[in-house]
Amino acid sequence: MTGFMDNVPFDGREDNIQKAAIALKAMGHPLRLKILCVIGNEEVPVMDIVEQVGTTQSNVSQHIDILREKGIIVSRREGSKILCRIKDSELLSLMSVMQKTFCQIN
Repeated sequence: MTGFMDNVPFDGREDNIQKAAIALKAMGHPLRLKILCVIGNEEVPVMDIVEQVGTTQSNVSQHIDILREKGIIVSRREGSKILCRIKDSELLSLMSVMQKTFCQIN
Protein backbone atom coordinates (compact mmCIF):
# COMPACT_ATOMS: atom_id res chain seq x y z
CA MET A 1 0.00 0.00 0.00
CA THR A 2 1.41 3.35 -0.97
CA GLY A 3 0.65 6.72 0.58
CA PHE A 4 0.44 10.19 -0.87
CA MET A 5 3.81 11.13 0.63
CA ASP A 6 5.80 8.01 -0.29
CA ASN A 7 8.15 9.93 -2.58
CA VAL A 8 8.62 12.93 -0.29
CA PRO A 9 11.82 12.84 1.78
CA PHE A 10 11.20 13.36 5.48
CA ASP A 11 13.07 16.38 6.75
CA GLY A 12 10.74 17.56 9.53
CA ARG A 13 12.28 19.10 12.60
CA GLU A 14 11.64 17.17 15.79
CA ASP A 15 10.26 20.22 17.61
CA ASN A 16 7.70 20.76 14.84
CA ILE A 17 6.69 17.10 14.97
CA GLN A 18 6.22 17.31 18.76
CA LYS A 19 4.23 20.54 18.45
CA ALA A 20 1.95 19.00 15.81
CA ALA A 21 1.44 15.82 17.83
CA ILE A 22 0.50 17.76 20.98
CA ALA A 23 -1.83 20.05 19.05
CA LEU A 24 -3.56 17.22 17.21
CA LYS A 25 -4.04 15.24 20.41
CA ALA A 26 -5.58 18.27 22.17
CA MET A 27 -7.78 18.98 19.14
CA GLY A 28 -8.99 15.38 19.17
CA HIS A 29 -11.87 16.19 21.50
CA PRO A 30 -15.05 17.25 19.65
CA LEU A 31 -15.77 20.23 21.91
CA ARG A 32 -12.19 21.52 21.68
CA LEU A 33 -12.31 21.25 17.89
CA LYS A 34 -15.61 23.13 17.92
CA ILE A 35 -14.07 25.86 20.11
CA LEU A 36 -11.15 26.20 17.70
CA CYS A 37 -13.52 26.38 14.73
CA VAL A 38 -15.37 29.23 16.47
CA ILE A 39 -12.13 31.09 17.19
CA GLY A 40 -10.61 30.61 13.74
CA ASN A 41 -8.23 33.46 12.96
CA GLU A 42 -9.99 35.95 15.23
CA GLU A 43 -9.81 36.94 18.87
CA VAL A 44 -13.11 35.85 20.41
CA PRO A 45 -14.61 36.50 23.87
CA VAL A 46 -15.22 33.35 25.91
CA MET A 47 -18.92 34.16 26.26
CA ASP A 48 -19.27 34.31 22.45
CA ILE A 49 -17.62 30.89 22.26
CA VAL A 50 -20.07 29.58 24.89
CA GLU A 51 -23.04 30.87 22.88
CA GLN A 52 -21.79 29.37 19.63
CA VAL A 53 -20.81 25.91 20.88
CA GLY A 54 -23.96 25.46 22.95
CA THR A 55 -22.67 24.22 26.29
CA THR A 56 -22.01 25.72 29.70
CA GLN A 57 -19.47 28.42 30.42
CA SER A 58 -17.81 26.11 32.94
CA ASN A 59 -17.41 23.34 30.36
CA VAL A 60 -16.02 25.71 27.72
CA SER A 61 -13.61 27.23 30.25
CA GLN A 62 -12.27 23.80 31.19
CA HIS A 63 -11.56 22.99 27.55
CA ILE A 64 -10.06 26.42 26.90
CA ASP A 65 -7.72 25.78 29.85
CA ILE A 66 -6.57 22.52 28.22
CA LEU A 67 -5.99 24.26 24.88
CA ARG A 68 -4.05 27.00 26.68
CA GLU A 69 -1.93 24.46 28.63
CA LYS A 70 -1.05 22.70 25.36
CA GLY A 71 0.05 26.00 23.81
CA ILE A 72 -2.69 26.06 21.17
CA ILE A 73 -4.48 29.20 22.26
CA VAL A 74 -3.63 32.28 24.28
CA SER A 75 -6.00 34.51 26.13
CA ARG A 76 -6.01 37.98 27.59
CA ARG A 77 -8.34 40.02 29.74
CA GLU A 78 -9.95 43.17 28.38
CA GLY A 79 -12.12 44.73 31.05
CA SER A 80 -14.53 42.02 32.14
CA LYS A 81 -13.99 39.91 29.00
CA ILE A 82 -11.54 37.09 28.40
CA LEU A 83 -10.48 37.04 24.74
CA CYS A 84 -9.02 33.91 23.13
CA ARG A 85 -7.05 33.46 19.94
CA ILE A 86 -5.01 30.71 18.30
CA LYS A 87 -1.39 31.14 19.35
CA ASP A 88 0.72 31.09 16.19
CA SER A 89 0.77 30.98 12.41
CA GLU A 90 1.53 27.25 12.13
CA LEU A 91 -1.52 26.42 14.22
CA LEU A 92 -3.59 28.94 12.23
CA SER A 93 -2.55 27.16 9.02
CA LEU A 94 -3.52 23.81 10.50
CA MET A 95 -6.83 25.21 11.74
CA SER A 96 -7.52 26.76 8.34
CA VAL A 97 -7.28 23.36 6.69
CA MET A 98 -9.32 21.75 9.46
CA GLN A 99 -12.00 24.48 9.21
CA LYS A 100 -12.29 24.00 5.45
CA THR A 101 -12.55 20.25 5.94
CA PHE A 102 -14.66 19.93 9.08
CA CYS A 103 -16.21 23.25 10.11
CA GLN A 104 -17.96 24.43 6.96
CA ILE A 105 -21.74 24.59 7.00
CA ASN A 106 -23.06 22.66 4.02
